[in-house]
Amino acid sequence: MANVVQDPRSHPQAFLCDFSKPNPYYKFRKQDVAFVYGSHWKQRYFVKRGNQYYALPVQWDIVHHVWLKYHPGLGEDWWVPYYPDDPMKRPTGPLCDGCHSVNYNITTETVTEWNVGCERCHGPGSEHIRVPWKQGSIVNPARLDFVRANDVCIQCHSQLRPLSNPIHGIYYDWAVGYQPGDRLSDYVRLEDHQLGVNNFFYWPDGSAHKNREQGNDFVTSVMYVHGVTCFSCHDPHGSENDNLLIKPGSAMCLECHGPRSPNGPRGETLEAHTHHPPGSPGSDCIACHMPQIATEIGTFRVHSHTFRFISPALTMKYGIPNPCTSCHKNKSNEWALEQLGKWQNESPWRFER
Repeated sequence: MANVVQDPRSHPQAFLCDFSKPNPYYKFRKQDVAFVYGSHWKQRYFVKRGNQYYALPVQWDIVHHVWLKYHPGLGEDWWVPYYPDDPMKRPTGPLCDGCHSVNYNITTETVTEWNVGCERCHGPGSEHIRVPWKQGSIVNPARLDFVRANDVCIQCHSQLRPLSNPIHGIYYDWAVGYQPGDRLSDYVRLEDHQLGVNNFFYWPDGSAHKNREQGNDFVTSVMYVHGVTCFSCHDPHGSENDNLLIKPGSAMCLECHGPRSPNGPRGETLEAHTHHPPGSPGSDCIACHMPQIATEIGTFRVHSHTFRFISPALTMKYGIPNPCTSCHKNKSNEWALEQLGKWQNESPWRFER
């Protein structure tokens, strides 16, 4: 279970912020907070009014230990024009809670439980509890076709809009009505993208510009086309590795990829492909094929999930960060392209786009 949402009255240690640090955005007290949200990169603070919760217009940057403003404005999310500017008129129910709870009921504004519990991914479980040996009594994503299997994760790890918006006059930012085993595309559409346009959601090439768009990225990848699922690499039930990976970093990639593998890369050794020394950052699969280009909070970014190599040529044309000069920060894009041109076992056409 992902304990992103916590009640600080039951878990006072849930506060990760430093109230002694300057906070010019919004002053509040611990006792005002009904829920804290986030424990890894950022933390936000919810207050309760009636049956609904509302996010305060401030957030704590866990990585850099500073307070930052939190208040989506025009152009910063699709739903902004449909809600008042007042944070206390932007309830988390239609905007957040569908993914951070189990069985959020849009009529009663209640949940079965907060956070990502079993039924969030496996669907209704009462029949499974009653007759656990009965086949089909609960959804096992591993037994679904790859589209429906990935949909279980994509329902929350993507930027999307319900097809039926508005629902009873309210605009929702999560997959209302979807249950694991359904086809997600029957309920939502992923955020549109126009090639060449740089906006809040996408870089000009269509790569995700922000966090919580792993699904938007992944469905465009060769991995997805070949039936790879999110849980081919991630263990949703928990892992000691970063990002719930089944194996750490590049070791996960090398389960399927490696020298002489039909999946690539080509070459007798891994170093023949990377052109970097063994064990160096340049020989790390993730560094080149999953660069950190999607903004999470402030200047902190998370990994892309298209698995495409982003050439310095794209940076020069469209401003998309590339892994070469993201690592070699004192070098130019022109320098990086010149170095790539010396790699005789790689196609020069690939680096031009």
